[in-house]
Amino acid sequence: MNRRILSLTLYLLRTGIFSLSGLLYILFALVLYVIFFDPRQQTPDTDYYSLMIGLFGAVFSFLITLSTAARANRSTHFPFLVRLPSRVEYLASTFLAAISFSFLLQFIVAVLSIAANGPSFSATQLFMIPPLWIAVNVLFCVIALHATDLVASGWSRVYIFGILAILLYIQTILDTLVDWLSGLLNRLSSLVFDLGLGGLSTFFSDASDWLITSGHDALSTVIGLLFWPFRAIVDATISGQFNQLQALAPAMLLLYATVLFLIAADLFANKDLFLSE
Repeated sequence: MNRRILSLTLYLLRTGIFSLSGLLYILFALVLYVIFFDPRQQTPDTDYYSLMIGLFGAVFSFLITLSTAARANRSTHFPFLVRLPSRVEYLASTFLAAISFSFLLQFIVAVLSIAANGPSFSATQLFMIPPLWIAVNVLFCVIALHATDLVASGWSRVYIFGILAILLYIQTILDTLVDWLSGLLNRLSSLVFDLGLGGLSTFFSDASDWLITSGHDALSTVIGLLFWPFRAIVDATISGQFNQLQALAPAMLLLYATVLFLIAADLFANKDLFLSE
C-alpha cells in the first residue's frame, strides 16, 4: 500500500509542478517574496517572518490542493482508481502531493527570505517554528479537499463550510445572540405561564437568568475553544516562546485535520464518481 501511495504521490506531484498552474504558483511565491521580504529593506522581525511565512504556507496549501484535486478528478486517471484496492489510497496520494508542493514553495520563500536579509533565530525559535507551519498547512490542505469535486458529495461542502462560517459569525455577534436568546426565553416563560404550566415557566425563566449572568462566558469559552489554537499560535509567535498550554495548539490543529480527513475519506469512498474530461 505504501508503495502504491508513494508512486501516485510522485506522479501527481510531478504533473503538478510541471503544469501551467504549477509554474504560476512558483511565480506567485516569488512575487510574494519580493513584496513582503524585499532584500533592500531592513531585516524583518522574527515574529513577522514566522507569521507571514506561515500565512503563505496556508494560502499555498489551500490553492494547490484545489488544483491537485481537480487534476486527480480527471477521467484520464480512471485506470488508477479501478486498480487500487481502496479509494482512500488515491485520496491520500492527492493530499500528499498537494502538501508536498505547498511545503516546497513555502521552503523556497523561507530560505530566500533568510538568505537575502532574514532575521536571526534562537535555537528555541528554530525548534518551534516547523510544527506551527506543518500543522497549519495540513489543516488548510484538508479543508480545501472538502471544497473540491473530488471529495464533495451532494451538499457536503455546504455543510462543512456552512458550519465554519456560522461558528465564525457567532463569535462576532455573541453579545447580541445572548441578549436575543434571553429575551426569547423570557417570552416563552410568560407564554407557558399563561397556559398554566408553572414548572416549565420557571425553567425558561431560570435559563434566561443564567444566560444573562453566566451564559455569555460559558458560550464564549465553548466557541473560543474551537479557534483557540490559532490565537495561541499567534500569541506564542509574537512573544517568542510557548507556554505549556500553547504548546498543545499545533497538536489540536492536527486533530482537527485528522477528523476532517476521515470525513473526506468516508465521503470519497462512498460517493458515485463523476470524473471530468
